Amino acid sequence: MSDLEKIEKRIEKLREEIWYHNYRYYALNDPVISDAEYDALFRELQELENRYPQFRTPDSPTQKVGYPPLDAFEPFEHRQPMLSLENAFTEEEVINFDARVKKGLGGASCSYVAEPKMDGVAIEVVYENGVLVRAGTRGDGRIGEDITPNVRTIRAVPLKLYTFDGAPEVPPRVDVRGEVYMDRRDFELLNDEQVRKGFQPFANPRNAASGSLRQLDSSITARRPLKVFFYGVGHVERLSFSTHWDVLEALRKWGLPVNPLCRRCSDIREAIDHYHYLESIRHDLPYEIDGMVIKVNETEYQRKLGEKTRSPRWAIAFKFSAYKAITRVRDIRVQVGRTGILTPVAELEPINVGGVVVRNATLHNYDEIKRKDVRIGDTVVVSRAGDVIPEVVEVLKDQRTGKEAEFEMPKACPACGSPVVRLKDEVAFRCLNQNCPARIKASIIHFASRDGLDIEGLGEKTVSLLVDRGLVKSVSDLYRLKKGDLLSLPGFAEISAQNLLDALEKSKRTTLSRFIYALGIPYVGQYTANVLAEHFGSLERLMKARREELLEIPGVGEKVADAVCSFFEKEENQKLIKKLLDYGFTIQDERDYPEEVFDDFWKGKTVVFTGTLNRFSRDAAAKLVTERGAKVTKSVSKRTDIVVVGKDPGSKYQKAKELGITILDEKEFLQRLGIEAEG
Repeated sequence: MSDLEKIEKRIEKLREEIWYHNYRYYALNDPVISDAEYDALFRELQELENRYPQFRTPDSPTQKVGYPPLDAFEPFEHRQPMLSLENAFTEEEVINFDARVKKGLGGASCSYVAEPKMDGVAIEVVYENGVLVRAGTRGDGRIGEDITPNVRTIRAVPLKLYTFDGAPEVPPRVDVRGEVYMDRRDFELLNDEQVRKGFQPFANPRNAASGSLRQLDSSITARRPLKVFFYGVGHVERLSFSTHWDVLEALRKWGLPVNPLCRRCSDIREAIDHYHYLESIRHDLPYEIDGMVIKVNETEYQRKLGEKTRSPRWAIAFKFSAYKAITRVRDIRVQVGRTGILTPVAELEPINVGGVVVRNATLHNYDEIKRKDVRIGDTVVVSRAGDVIPEVVEVLKDQRTGKEAEFEMPKACPACGSPVVRLKDEVAFRCLNQNCPARIKASIIHFASRDGLDIEGLGEKTVSLLVDRGLVKSVSDLYRLKKGDLLSLPGFAEISAQNLLDALEKSKRTTLSRFIYALGIPYVGQYTANVLAEHFGSLERLMKARREELLEIPGVGEKVADAVCSFFEKEENQKLIKKLLDYGFTIQDERDYPEEVFDDFWKGKTVVFTGTLNRFSRDAAAKLVTERGAKVTKSVSKRTDIVVVGKDPGSKYQKAKELGITILDEKEFLQRLGIEAEG
């Protein structure tokens, strides 16, 4: 392979990794790498694409922002794109940014505004004639998720704008932008409540804020201690501003919270000084900040400098270094993943790192432990850059007492006792026992995850119970479960057992990309699963694919091609897929709706259900119309096409009548489905 081919392969690999981490961060609120690790991947991709522009593609993550919204919410379109920001990590990079700004302005100098970079969730709120009418997430920068009912519950967000202290008149329409966050103390209290109720605690305040904002039930959002700071505007009608500082002043005087630590700076040196001030007080603030945003103040200069594909040329985020703390390694244990890889994890004396209590930290692999010389009992430096995976970054060897113990990888799997092997050319140690309970649990958790078949109610605790009790030995065994099996488990009652069975039944109809991802093929993440589904169109074609054909697909490298071929060649995997199909799985190619089966009445329609149906549960009815090409949403709006009404309909029925939306009773609903009504 030539050097250029190697570079192209590296670029393809980076894109796949970044898209996956974008999805984890923006769509699921569940990042699996640190901000610093993500930034390093992104910067490497940027540098390679800049040096080898022939390999840059329009769908590269360097040309995009965020991730598309989930289908559970209606789309929210930004009149002006909500762009991301380039990052700087050193003063030199900030000074270079200032030099680029001056060059873009033909040598003219400008002033700056420095703003704390909140570690929260970006939103846009639309006010028409001063009244809040819509609100949405950033999404991919063009289309976000409509979360209007949830944003209306945040106390700090005014439902109507007023003019205070000589503010300019509120324009006919203004799209204001802000960051929703949660104070550290409120976050701790919320997590205490989550644990008391038996729920999973949130990883950090940002995740808690994001999860609260994206509730389908806005009453849950209303009970969460969310706050917001506004930092700018998007589309504005019949009002202009000379400077960004004027924007912030107008927002304040209209009653919108603006961070009091924002500063006007006459030059870049003053902005850098404010950065150091913010860095010195960050631990004393009630909320998390992970850096400072520097913006050209003069709006005329902003327009002149313009924008790149994903970021403005007139702003930059100057990031803080990662949080660090010193603690002791109590023990090193090994986790077994679904592919059998053994991952060492350091058990730490609990330590507060940047507002989050850390008890475990990743050690990555055995080679990394040896390189850093991490021993049980060592005093270590732990880093957390606002992320969910803390890391041991340094061993303080001068504090050793001689009692520290070196760690060796176990020769037998800690979950099943099978021999542990290290395959040629691999860093990882593996348990090769396909029936290892730890591997089975991890495989089922992956299969049921939101990226996979999204089986609601099948979390880690339930999976562990099912495997430990011998009820499930493979993902296919999930579909043999009876209500009595579930009722024998602690924590299950009639309703919860039925809900899980319904969720399992619902999961049988899925798309090809989701099914591919759920199978857990090594190196096949969500992005690659989408690529394979798009290329092959059917599971049968994919299972018969040759290595050469796979390698011809853009974005599929040698490791992926080998893994896919190896997976489908194995008899146990062929049997698993056959069992799933025998249990009634239908795998639809998401590229096309089956037009030959259904007429076009439902295709492309947005449908809302209200009230109780006699013939079907709400989920079953929704499944019937989505099979026919419709989209089901939770709330009625001008974009709703049909409202299906059962017994005791709620306010959605009244709103549908007011908006003149087509209303179907249950009998009409069945007729449109081609199903004969009973009685």
